[in-house]
Amino acid sequence: MTPAAPARSRNFADLWNDAGVRKTVFQAALVACVAAVAFLLWWNASGNIARRGLEVGFAFLQRTANFAIGESVIPYSPADSYARALLAGLSNTVVVALFGCLLTTVFGVLFGVLRLSPNPFLSRLVGLYVEIGRNVPLLLQLFFWYSLCTRLSGPRQALSPLPGVFLSNRGLRLPSFVANDGLLLTVLGLAIASVVWLVLRRWAGHVQERTGQRPRILPWGLAALVLAPLAGSQLATSPIAIDVPELRGFNFVGGQEFSPEFVALLFGLVFYTTAFVTEIVRGGIQSVPKGQWEAARALGLPAQRIMRLVILPQAMRTIIPPLASQYINLTKNSSLAVAIGFPDLINISNTVINQTGQALEVIFIFMGSYLTLNLMISALMNRLNAAFAARER
Repeated sequence: MTPAAPARSRNFADLWNDAGVRKTVFQAALVACVAAVAFLLWWNASGNIARRGLEVGFAFLQRTANFAIGESVIPYSPADSYARALLAGLSNTVVVALFGCLLTTVFGVLFGVLRLSPNPFLSRLVGLYVEIGRNVPLLLQLFFWYSLCTRLSGPRQALSPLPGVFLSNRGLRLPSFVANDGLLLTVLGLAIASVVWLVLRRWAGHVQERTGQRPRILPWGLAALVLAPLAGSQLATSPIAIDVPELRGFNFVGGQEFSPEFVALLFGLVFYTTAFVTEIVRGGIQSVPKGQWEAARALGLPAQRIMRLVILPQAMRTIIPPLASQYINLTKNSSLAVAIGFPDLINISNTVINQTGQALEVIFIFMGSYLTLNLMISALMNRLNAAFAARER
């Protein structure tokens, strides 16, 4: 019996020395600790809520909200429920995040290329912007843009940088499409053309793998892109119409209006995040070996085509991971909208908490909403990164 104990001891020691086993044990212990802490917090909070005579649960979401929202992407009225109010705030947050990520990408790539311009004036000017944008706190930038928007001239003296575009102390007015069957069928035609283009690309890829030659699909793709929307507009009973804003009396009518709060929030987020994206793009471009530039120049390619066709595609593997982090940061930073009065998810959640007292439930709702948005962004960027990795292989 005596030799068995050392054998069991040695077996246990070998098992514990396995890095995979130790990792699993530590992770399980960490999950158990987190679950225990969460249970204790919930038990304590529910006990305190019960002692104060408050209800626990999400039944309050079906009650009437009885408060107005200044602007909402989806239809909303004070007669709607608290769930509808929170959904209106979430939709406003999503719209700000989408526009912010799109504009940040465009300006970040543009400024990142200009940051490496041989023109010293352009390079230093972009460098000055990067230093200001990254080192001034975002909250101060939001206050600055909001003060600037509210101190613009009135509608009669509104700034008009482009025909049909007006910027005043009442916000931004842009031309918009009239919602009718002509617009619907044209958009449907664009969607069909996009599907046709993807099918043609996949077919051309299979042909290239079998024969070594890639068929020309550009004429067919362009034909589908032109003919499908044109056919949709011809089948519609109403033509596509654009509602152009115009001044009537003391305000504008028509078009799409964006409030000063929305404009200030969007400008602040884009100005702040673009400064970081500019440096990410600059670093990605500089990570491409110089031999790629020299080889492209030896082929006689102009500088613009070298950047677009040779350098940027190779730099994307370096650019995409930190760019995803900036998208997530922009989405989370949109919660600072409460400081300038824009009705985003956090702002409306505060109103719901003040009216219902269901602080714990509402906090869970907006925490879950931001977690879902950020996980979706991360998943999309991971797929994009995998696509560029597969293309390089």
